[in-house]
Amino acid sequence: MISDRMVAVLRELQLDDQSDAVADITAAGALALGMDGLAVSLVTAADLTELLWCSSETTRRFEDLQFTLGEGPGPDAVSTGVMMLVPDLVRVRHDRWPALTMEAPDLDARAVFCFPMGIGAIRAGVLTAVRRTPGPLTDQQIGDAQTLASALTARFLGSKEPRLDGPTPVDSPHALQHAVVHQATGMVSVQLALPLPQALLRLRAHAYSSGRSITDVSKDIVTRRLRLDDNGNGNGTSTPVADKD
Repeated sequence: MISDRMVAVLRELQLDDQSDAVADITAAGALALGMDGLAVSLVTAADLTELLWCSSETTRRFEDLQFTLGEGPGPDAVSTGVMMLVPDLVRVRHDRWPALTMEAPDLDARAVFCFPMGIGAIRAGVLTAVRRTPGPLTDQQIGDAQTLASALTARFLGSKEPRLDGPTPVDSPHALQHAVVHQATGMVSVQLALPLPQALLRLRAHAYSSGRSITDVSKDIVTRRLRLDDNGNGNGTSTPVADKD
């Protein structure tokens, strides 16, 4: 049975058609689930996800780290269609997510629970719940989260939100959180004559080795303050970089 708090969240989700309002609803959903934050990401291509809504800075930082590393419970939930319940990131086996487990002790996020959004073979996205303290979810919390994920799936497949295949102004309230990463990937692909997947790997490697998020690195590339060379090294971020003829 769905909890009364989640019933109220679902009711608001059904009534509100504005994206900003739904962002507020995700914060209410986090409260209903007893979490410190919720994130909603949509699948774009090749099982990559685009962060659409995020209710807390702790959750945003964790999502950005997963996107930078290309591994974690979120990507696994998308690729397998199975919920990923991680009651304590610090206790995860190193060979499961090698890079993520190295970062885990320094994260504010301690417990992470990812619920795939989709119908059958259709992958729509993933609902991620983050908590600062370790510990498992109760059966009630799992049921409520699955219900919320199903409701969000119905909303997105019903095309009430902006599509991910069209341009969105960066200052729009509907702007996609990782759009700048896709743009930077395209620029690196052209500059280094690499396929897009390899260009994204170069971005991730540079971000991780420099201790920065892939979003921040991508912003520097798009604004031409950084240009990667064939070894994935950058020329610095202090001055704009001019295009070569």
